[in-house]
Amino acid sequence: MTFSAILGTGRYLPQRVITNAELARTVDTSDEWIRSRTGIRQRYVAAENESTCDMAEQAALQAITASALAPADLDLIIVATSTPDLIYPSTACLLQKRLGIRNGGAAFDVQAVCSGFIYAASIADQFIRSGAARRALIVGADANSKILDWTDRSTCVLFGDGAGAVILGAAESPGIYVTRLHADGHYADLLQVPSGVSRPSADAHIRMHGSEVFKFAVNIMGELVGETLGVAGFDAADVDWLIPHQANERIITATARKLGLALERVIITVGEHGNTSAASIPLALDTGIRDGRIKRGELLLLEAVGGGFTWGSLLVRY
Repeated sequence: MTFSAILGTGRYLPQRVITNAELARTVDTSDEWIRSRTGIRQRYVAAENESTCDMAEQAALQAITASALAPADLDLIIVATSTPDLIYPSTACLLQKRLGIRNGGAAFDVQAVCSGFIYAASIADQFIRSGAARRALIVGADANSKILDWTDRSTCVLFGDGAGAVILGAAESPGIYVTRLHADGHYADLLQVPSGVSRPSADAHIRMHGSEVFKFAVNIMGELVGETLGVAGFDAADVDWLIPHQANERIITATARKLGLALERVIITVGEHGNTSAASIPLALDTGIRDGRIKRGELLLLEAVGGGFTWGSLLVRY
C-alpha cells in the first residue's frame, strides 16, 4: 500500500509589517483591544506590486530545497488560495511556469478559504495513494490585504498575507493517516466577499459576523478533533502537536482545552502573522519544523475552518 508523507516545507512572508499601534492611527482600535480579543500583535502585508503567485513561488522554492528535489521531480501542483493572481489561468499554472516545469503533471487551484490547505493536501493524498502522482507540491497562499476594507476595524485587524508550502511524496508507511473534509453553505453570509465575476458588486471586501463565526469555529473544531482521531484509531494523548488554523488565539486555546493538550504542544503563530487564510497552517507547520519543536516521527493534527463554511483536518506522522 502507498501512503503520502511530508518530504519538506517552506514559507514566505512579505517585508512590510503592520503593528497594532500603526492600525490604531487609522481606525478606532488599540493594541490592547486587538490583543485581548485575538492575540494578534502584528501582520505581514504584501507590497502593492506583490502577488499571490510571487509569495507562493518563494515558499515553493524553499520547500523544494528542503525536500532535496528539483522542480522537474514534481508531478502535481495544487495552490490553495482565495486571492488568485488572475481569473484564469490558475495560480498553480502560473507557479508551474515560474518553476520552469514544461509538460508537467496536473496543476490547479483549490478555493476553500481558510480550509484551503487542508482540502488541497487531502486531494494530493488521494492522488498519491492511487498512484496518479508520486510527488506533490501543495501551497497555501493568500494576499488578504488586497480585499480588506482598511476602514473596517472588525476585519482589517485580523488578516495578513503570506504563503506556506509542503511537498508530499509516496511512502511505504504513513505519513498521512486520515483527512476529513466538510462544508455547509448555509453559513455563507457569515463570512464572505460579496462580489464575484457573475455577481459583481462594488463591495469586494471581506465581510464577517465575528461573534457567530467565533461560536461556530469553537464548536466545530472541537467536534473535528474527536472525529479525526476516532476514524484514525488514535487517542488525544497520542497527538504530539496540534497545528490549528491561525485565526484567533481564543479559538486555538478552546480547541486545545477540548483536546486536553497543553498549550506548549500547540503551534501558535497568529500573534506574529495574523490570519493568513489558506497560508495559515503551512506557515505554522514550517515554523514548528524549522525552529526544532516538531521532530520526525511525531504525530501532528492539523485542522481549519473557513468561509463557506468549510472545515477539515489532517492527521499525519511527520
